[in-house]
Amino acid sequence: MAQRNTYRQDEELEEKVNLRDILRVAAYLKPYKGRVARILAVVIFMSCINVTVPYLTKIMIDTAIPNKDLWQLERLAGLFAVLIVVFEFGLRYRTLEITRVGQLMLKDMRRDLFTHIQKLPFSYFDSRPHGKILVRVVNYVNTLSDTLSSGLINVIADVFTFIITLFVMIFIDWRLTLWSLVLFPLLIIWVRVLQVLQRRAYQKLSNKQSNLNAYIHESIAGVKTTQTFAQEKKQYLTFQEQQDSVRTSWMNAVHLQSLMWPGVEVISTSTIAFIYYVGVMGFGGVSVTTGVLIAFVGYANNFWNPVINIGNFYNQLITCSAYLERIFETLDVKPEIADKEGAITLPQIRGKVDFNNVVFRYEQGGRNILNLVDFHVEPGQTIALVGPTGAGKTTIINLLSRFYDVSEGSVTIDGYDVRDVTLQSLRRQMGVMLQDTFIFSGNIKENIRYGRLDATDEEIRAAAKAVHADEFIMELPDDYDTRVEERGSTLSAGQRQLISFARVLLADPRILILDEATSNIDTRTEEALQAGLNHLLVGRTSFIIAHRLSTIEKADEIFYIDHGQIVEHGSHEELLKKKGAYYRLYESQYVMVRVDNGAQA
Repeated sequence: MAQRNTYRQDEELEEKVNLRDILRVAAYLKPYKGRVARILAVVIFMSCINVTVPYLTKIMIDTAIPNKDLWQLERLAGLFAVLIVVFEFGLRYRTLEITRVGQLMLKDMRRDLFTHIQKLPFSYFDSRPHGKILVRVVNYVNTLSDTLSSGLINVIADVFTFIITLFVMIFIDWRLTLWSLVLFPLLIIWVRVLQVLQRRAYQKLSNKQSNLNAYIHESIAGVKTTQTFAQEKKQYLTFQEQQDSVRTSWMNAVHLQSLMWPGVEVISTSTIAFIYYVGVMGFGGVSVTTGVLIAFVGYANNFWNPVINIGNFYNQLITCSAYLERIFETLDVKPEIADKEGAITLPQIRGKVDFNNVVFRYEQGGRNILNLVDFHVEPGQTIALVGPTGAGKTTIINLLSRFYDVSEGSVTIDGYDVRDVTLQSLRRQMGVMLQDTFIFSGNIKENIRYGRLDATDEEIRAAAKAVHADEFIMELPDDYDTRVEERGSTLSAGQRQLISFARVLLADPRILILDEATSNIDTRTEEALQAGLNHLLVGRTSFIIAHRLSTIEKADEIFYIDHGQIVEHGSHEELLKKKGAYYRLYESQYVMVRVDNGAQA
């Protein structure tokens, strides 16, 4: 399996930001092309107003004022006022609509990320801290949305303003226009150099922020252990170390960003001064009126502002580039387990399970986790899997549930290869209770109903009664409406597992999988639960993994797994008679029980 990425380890990215990434983001505007078209129409109209104002200034200075034409001045002043009012209304409309489009983009991008993450294999989550995954869905998308929604639209408008301004400048005086562009190459060089440096700085900052988020997530999850061992100071010092790394990286990035605007302002101011010099001195054959010179300065501002805004957008894009890379890195992870083309819906099954010479390894060329496992289970049989930790017990049920695919051989249910049917139709006919019982925040009723969303309150309680969960639930303050916190932290381990049992029973699966399901339940609770389990197992093909052999003595067949192979199989009595590995395991547990009972006595 892949080595786990920790909060101390920076993530390596394979690609730099390129046009393809930008186009992928721009694709999120497609569903809202009508809104975008209206915004662009308004923005283009506003650009035309920007171009018109300096030309009106030229007319006033060169014609209306020298001729003392009050009627023309009044018309120009009125037109100025109308244009300003229209411009301000357009500005308000553009701001509101861009914000709406940005929020819609944010929703769609976050939806795609969340939906995709739900389909990723276990190995993806095993190889990186959950905090680093969380920050991609929340922080990175928030940052990208504002920049890319408003930024892309404004850049299109700025490009239009730049082109039309340049066209008008050439129309008025092409010689002065050429002199106005003398320092333009210097601006391009300045912006380009800073862009390269900024990208590296913000990629490093993104790594450090992701590491800090992962550490905070891990610390919150392990706060009980921290307090138990009185290691608050150690956690604090590590937090400060991570936080200092973020601060240092942030200041380096901001330092580089702060260099952009002063350089641009110096170049643009120098250009305006140069325009005045050329116009007044008549340098290079330029001969213009005062109105043309003033208009050209206005056009220079219109000319430079789009350039500055485009540079600023690219600057923001550099800021977000690392976030963009990480979002697409997540979206580009291919689910290892997915419906193949032409997959069929698995019909209602009886529960016959066959493992046909199954070999499994996590990576091609890696160590075999399972090696030629072959067994056949009839409908309704209960199979127990026992053996040392890491022997391959959980791998068998993961292959049956198709959380992984076999490397060699096949797994079939009622003759259907699990790779040939849709995942939804397969897993809907399975009830899986994993070792780490998960309780969602909400109430007891909602957690049980998760097994079948259309279940009635009566069906929920009936399921709880069957697994002996109803008794403790009715003693809670609000019985089935009692609120539970994330992961069921307010419930005992036994109570969480009883709720999970009720959830599985409500789903009424044809195949039942219990992975270490009773390992955390005290003896008294286990006895109460056993009767419910007997009811749960009736008529279902069941696979049970348990450390306590007392819970599986009545299994139809017991498989002893070691080093990825079935080394013994048979009923409880048959395996005891063989006096092999299972017998030794049973004897060791029996001795431990006698010691515990003696200590209690």
